[in-house]
Amino acid sequence: MAVRRAAASRMDALQCFTAPPTYYGDKVSAKAPKVTAFRVALATAGIEARNVLVHAAYVLNTASSEPEKAARAAGGLAKELERSTAYGVGACCFHPGSAGDGDPDAACDRVGDAIIHALGGVPEGASRTRVLIENTAGAGKTMGRSAEEIARMLARVPKALRHRTGYGLDTCHLFASGKEIATSPETQRAVLDEYERVIGERPAFFHLNDSQHPFGSNKDRHACIGDGLIGVEPFRWLLADPRTEGIPLILETPQERDDVLENDETADPADARMMALLRSFLSV
Repeated sequence: MAVRRAAASRMDALQCFTAPPTYYGDKVSAKAPKVTAFRVALATAGIEARNVLVHAAYVLNTASSEPEKAARAAGGLAKELERSTAYGVGACCFHPGSAGDGDPDAACDRVGDAIIHALGGVPEGASRTRVLIENTAGAGKTMGRSAEEIARMLARVPKALRHRTGYGLDTCHLFASGKEIATSPETQRAVLDEYERVIGERPAFFHLNDSQHPFGSNKDRHACIGDGLIGVEPFRWLLADPRTEGIPLILETPQERDDVLENDETADPADARMMALLRSFLSV
């Protein structure tokens, strides 16, 4: 149904969950009938599997300084990669989590170790699905707010596995963490240049979200494009940047409908409005 709703909004990419995101999902496996239905829906919609992201559970805290929590989070990430591989999608992304009272550098290393653990559980020959770190808004000891932190996480991964991982950028998170993406095209380009230079590669996806809260607030609250404090123009600049070409660009913006029937495959009005806006940038 997620695929059908994306197609109804004229989307070429989508993001979904393979298990309830408020649980670890470390014991949930992909069911064959669901996998088949999902793949058939993608083919019918004309959406390429490489342009599909799975978002890992929100509760995974791979950066945790508490060994039991970190281990369970690593297990949850490994199971997510297993499920995402079964569905045949391009990548699964995850939030690194919080260092809590622990050392930030050690927390980054634990995130890298969790990625290694996940990749080790699914041999490369069986999976083209990558594991991607998502930048964060940076509240408290949340890790992944800077290019340097993400670079350290990925540097932990052995060179032989490095091509199976990477990172993506969320615009609300960039703005909330104090990155100047909304001041001018030049400052936005400088932010993206910094991530590419420090990490050594381009982002593998973007989440296109406006922000309900001010610049540098460290608050992760998304808004529809133009309804928040980033505004419309920065997204026009972003879509003109070659780094957004050929990768999934995902809306994580509020829906207009509070309740949707399980079998309703029509587009949400907010999604349709956002897609029309984004497509208008490309048609100029």
